[in-house]
Amino acid sequence: MLRRLYDWTISLAGHRHALWVLAAVAFVESSVFPIPPDVLMIPMIIAMPHRAFLIAAVCTAASVLGGVAGYAIGYFFYETVGQWIFATLGKTEAVEQFNATFNDWGVWAVLIAGVTPFPYKVITIMSGWTALSLPVFILSSIIARALRFFIVAALLWKFGAPIRAFIEQRLGLVFVAFCAVLVGGFLLVGQL
Repeated sequence: MLRRLYDWTISLAGHRHALWVLAAVAFVESSVFPIPPDVLMIPMIIAMPHRAFLIAAVCTAASVLGGVAGYAIGYFFYETVGQWIFATLGKTEAVEQFNATFNDWGVWAVLIAGVTPFPYKVITIMSGWTALSLPVFILSSIIARALRFFIVAALLWKFGAPIRAFIEQRLGLVFVAFCAVLVGGFLLVGQL
């Protein structure tokens, strides 16, 4: 089923309303959709490199707005919709364990989930459920999602199709390593 959904998403990249479709995919991916917008954004940028940064901006804005929708699910509907989404993702036990320390690390959680392959929707709903400060959530989301989408756009704009395989296969790992080094650095500075 996921493969068909992935293939369908890829087929939308060539549509004349692809930018609107990208915005819709980025919006729903931030709260419920399992396929990241990168699968649509990457072929769009390869096809239209002169629009790379516009595509990244649309993806960022829609993703952050979708994140606010995910926040609202967590804040207003966790008991009904939020728990169902986490159960569907197989994250119910992880959510209960994670909630204990979430707000202490909430900004970092949003930043890290926003740039890594970790499902951003989990963090958006969690942020609402734990009542993380909405302005802090939005600012963290803007930074994280812009970083993720604009780095991909810049790489594709500069290197074109040859970089696509790297992005699709290894960029998530690079972002995870970057975030680990960043958090480790802050922890080390805090110890000094």
